[in-house]
Amino acid sequence: MPAKGKHRRPKSQRFARSIAVAGTGGAALALPLMGATGAHAATPQSVSEKAVQSLPVTQKSAEKTAAKKDAAKTSTVRTYSVRVGDYLSKIADEQNVSGGWKKLYSDNRSAIGDDPSLIHPGLKLSIGKKAKTESSASSSSSKAKKPEKTASKSSSNSTAATQSSATTSSSGYTLPVTGATIGTGYRVAGSMWSSGYHTGVDFVVPTGTSLKAVAAGTVVSAGWGGAYGNQVVIKLNDGYYAQYAHLSQLSVSAGQTVTEGQQIGLSGATGNVTGPHLHFEIRTTPDYGSDVDPVAYLRSKGVAVG
Repeated sequence: MPAKGKHRRPKSQRFARSIAVAGTGGAALALPLMGATGAHAATPQSVSEKAVQSLPVTQKSAEKTAAKKDAAKTSTVRTYSVRVGDYLSKIADEQNVSGGWKKLYSDNRSAIGDDPSLIHPGLKLSIGKKAKTESSASSSSSKAKKPEKTASKSSSNSTAATQSSATTSSSGYTLPVTGATIGTGYRVAGSMWSSGYHTGVDFVVPTGTSLKAVAAGTVVSAGWGGAYGNQVVIKLNDGYYAQYAHLSQLSVSAGQTVTEGQQIGLSGATGNVTGPHLHFEIRTTPDYGSDVDPVAYLRSKGVAVG
């Protein structure tokens, strides 16, 4: 009996070892399954990481698109139509032109001309940076229009001659503007004038009214005259000088001969003024301070002044 008992115990131990080994083997066999499960679990994690990594790229693309749209809006060219009482610095301030009136003038020099003060109601100005293609097209267009300008100049001369013929009086003298009433008269006292009095007469007319040479003569100056704004001074054939001030546009230049009734410019509100009108003087010299009564002068030449 004791011998049999001893014999069974070792067998039992071997059986336990086998179970232990089998258990270990089972655990070992389970490891690949766990590894496989881990491998499958990594796939969705990788997709998520890729999605997160791609987000900044999409955002940058959207930001670039938005920036391009903003740039396009900034570079848009707008058209502004000049109104009565406008001048370049005023327009530049109101329209927020970067670079001020000088930039505005530079962009529109072909339309305005050599004198930045000579703008008139209805003139179209471009506001904003011009594209290179537009500049090129404009250049080509201006070249194409050279023959047209020549024809237009001939037509203008013909019109001026017609106007001169239509307004010529028997005395050889005429009013500087047709159908106007006199506002401020000659020699009216006031501190607003540097001489202490009004050196001419003011004809009340809206901006853009045609102004005429009161008699035949030669233009001695045409351009900016400080407080007078844009002005024209004509030496008349009798030796007196006629001065026209606050013009919005000049139609003559220094050295040019004119006939009675010929258009010399358009009325306006340039210089030191409170509103559009023609300031008209008759002088014994071309200079300020040599004024005489312009109404009396015209009447002495047979011109009826209301």
